[in-house]
Amino acid sequence: MKRPPRSRPADDVAFQSLLADVTPLPPDNRVRHAPVKPRPVPGQRLRDEHETLAVGLSDWTPWDAGGEPGAPLLHVRPGVPAHTLRRLRRGQIAVEAELDLHGMTVTEARAAFAAFLLHCRSDDLRCVRIIHGKGLSSPGGEPVLKKRVVGWLAQREEVLAYCQSKPSGGGSGAVIALLRSAGRREA
Repeated sequence: MKRPPRSRPADDVAFQSLLADVTPLPPDNRVRHAPVKPRPVPGQRLRDEHETLAVGLSDWTPWDAGGEPGAPLLHVRPGVPAHTLRRLRRGQIAVEAELDLHGMTVTEARAAFAAFLLHCRSDDLRCVRIIHGKGLSSPGGEPVLKKRVVGWLAQREEVLAYCQSKPSGGGSGAVIALLRSAGRREA
């Protein structure tokens, strides 16, 4: 490495003469805080949770998941007040996030669903809409993802309640789910 050139005494004198009439700024009387380091992101743990969540979702469908053909979907966990489901059905709880599964295979939808739930849990989102589609272009006109999504929601402990979306939000092609707060373990 090269050393920086040494200043010559003549340069120092010339510099000092240039600064002779300069007055220093008054002190600003401010405290200088050290910058706060951001919290570390547990990357491996998040990847493990995502993989576990995706692998842990089976294609099991509860016997009453679809209910009667054309009947709206409704589910509430034991211990959750009935008025909570009523408010969810009426659209009185604001939807904070949305996942659209249109055009996905079951495998792709399962991975997207798992990632979405992990994101919702980390951001403490409470009310979400999952659009699964009505199955109009599916073989036999039967909605493939609808039963899967309902089964996946029923498997997750953080899902307190879910219901079919209002017609303006997708109707029978979407589900609104109420999730447990990240800070709480009970309903």
